[in-house]
Amino acid sequence: MPATQDHRIVEALASLGLVLPAAPKPVASYIPSVRSGNLLFVSGQLPFKDGNLIATGRVGAEVTLETAQACVRQCVLNGLAVVRGACDGSLDGVVRIVRLGVFVACTEGFGDQPKVANGASDLLQQLFGDAGRHARAAVGTNALPLNACVEVEMLVELASA
Repeated sequence: MPATQDHRIVEALASLGLVLPAAPKPVASYIPSVRSGNLLFVSGQLPFKDGNLIATGRVGAEVTLETAQACVRQCVLNGLAVVRGACDGSLDGVVRIVRLGVFVACTEGFGDQPKVANGASDLLQQLFGDAGRHARAAVGTNALPLNACVEVEMLVELASA
């Protein structure tokens, strides 16, 4: 029997030393995702791992570029966990990743938001191939919720329900 997309992604993550976590719970008054037609809008994800933020502070001061890239990868993992939960426990229905919004809490003058965001984009392309290529915004800001260094929101196309 051929491997499902969900199985392939879990195996690809394992080969990278990564694991798909349980979907994180919202930290405020919102829901993790909303489906409209074939689009799933995933709320902004913070770099929570095992219930704790991987890093806090601003990129360019307390947080290095490399740490920020690891944090956006964790945000993507958390986002995919939300997608999986919204799709009855499987990523098989994912048609493509449509768009990412990557927010980087950074120092004034920091201009490497695209390099930070590449941590998320590269991971999605590794996992989904061409279907992981997406439109993207990489935005610098002075602060994010809970003093997180990054936040990632996702727009995902799903197969017809």
